[in-house]
Amino acid sequence: MRRRAGLGLAAAALTLAGCGGSGEAASPPSDTSPSTAGAPGATSPGAPEALTDLDEALSTPVEDSLYPDVGDPGVDALHYDLALDWDPATDTLTGTETLTFRAAETDDDFQLDLGAPLEVSGASVDGEPVEVRHDGKDLVVASPVVTDERYVLVLEYTGTPRPVDAPTTRDDFDSLGFTIDAEHQVWTMQEPFGAYSWYAVNDQPSDKAYYEFTLSVPSPWTGVANGLQTSSEDDGTTTTTTYVLDDPAASYLVTLAFGDYERTDDEGPGGMPITYWTPRGEDQYLAGLSTTPEAIAYLEDYLGPYPFASAGAVVVDSESAMETQTMVTYGSTDYATSPATVVHELVHHWYGDQVTPTDWRDVWMNEGMAMYLQLIWEAEQEGTPLDTFLDRYRAYEAEQREAAGPPGDFDPTRFGEGNIYYGPALMWHELRGLLGDDEFFAIVRGWPASRDNANADRDDFVGYIEERSGEDLGAFFDAWLLGTTTPG
Repeated sequence: MRRRAGLGLAAAALTLAGCGGSGEAASPPSDTSPSTAGAPGATSPGAPEALTDLDEALSTPVEDSLYPDVGDPGVDALHYDLALDWDPATDTLTGTETLTFRAAETDDDFQLDLGAPLEVSGASVDGEPVEVRHDGKDLVVASPVVTDERYVLVLEYTGTPRPVDAPTTRDDFDSLGFTIDAEHQVWTMQEPFGAYSWYAVNDQPSDKAYYEFTLSVPSPWTGVANGLQTSSEDDGTTTTTTYVLDDPAASYLVTLAFGDYERTDDEGPGGMPITYWTPRGEDQYLAGLSTTPEAIAYLEDYLGPYPFASAGAVVVDSESAMETQTMVTYGSTDYATSPATVVHELVHHWYGDQVTPTDWRDVWMNEGMAMYLQLIWEAEQEGTPLDTFLDRYRAYEAEQREAAGPPGDFDPTRFGEGNIYYGPALMWHELRGLLGDDEFFAIVRGWPASRDNANADRDDFVGYIEERSGEDLGAFFDAWLLGTTTPG
């Protein structure tokens, strides 16, 4: 996610990004190692019965240390198949969800998150009807499960979804999840949670899964989601589109939009398909979004081959932007669709999407690297030495650390604020100085590929850096991530 520095919403960076630039940032070392991206097997993971294709989505779910009321460690979701129909005349969502999951615990029932406004009209497990209890957002399915056994849950539900309150003081958003705009179009952003506002989900980042979508909406509107569009049919009344996301994703990285969109196709490095979805007649956003191929090529020099099979963008009625996997969700502002924001959100496809924090305590792993590489890019564009450019943010970083807490131990009611962006960005720059460019960028490049499609926490990341560098860095990271004042 992107923030404008010093503005709230957590503040985010385009006013800062507007200063962005170029300068004396050293070029990263070259690397010819092959990409680790790709589908999990020769067969699409789409069909629930093809369970051997879902093994790459196996996770070890945890209870989140900051938001323990969301998600349940007893469920390891493997594949969500979501057939969703949006009626803008009545603001009604009708859904059929097929969830293939592994039981992570033996119990008499299992639990998912599902927004209270949605009413379940039918449920089955492995084809047998079951009862459900829906208490607030907690959906309890009365079916016994055994550890490591796999099951297929089918839910039928309908209602008018409502967004949920965001645990933040940022001024660019105050709610999360399913959002209906003034024209009854729909969009979603859901970090750190809120996917449960529109489907039943284990809504915690340690549980990554494959996704397929079948989206129906009155024509000429269309539905947009993550991954590659595999079909689009307009029968004159209804437009139905299908999408497949063929790498596992955490629920906060899923996107959904229904609206009056125009499609623009582009190509990235190696001919990779890129798709931009912009509101009809509002092609001004393409100026920033069309920098996507250039941004991917730029970042591949630092991070290695882009880790997914496609890229894209969907523009929605928001002021923020979110790194939703392969299909980035951008707000409809010059800031949110700027080249600096494009760079930031694409960095997340390595840091956040390819390797995802196990727990929200470690969101700094995402935002620190995205902010650092964005600032390198901005310094280059401006022609300002990087050290000089970063000095602009040191006072702001100290203010944010004092207000919201250290990046690795922040106030849970102030999620996504400047402390998790700028402190870790400055930390990476100091570590670069300690290790030297060659060693530092080898680590930055190697880490995502070493945890391809997996989750990690601070201990994993620091351990990797120490092993690669041969340095004892515990005190260094403690000072930057847990200290109440900025080191140095």
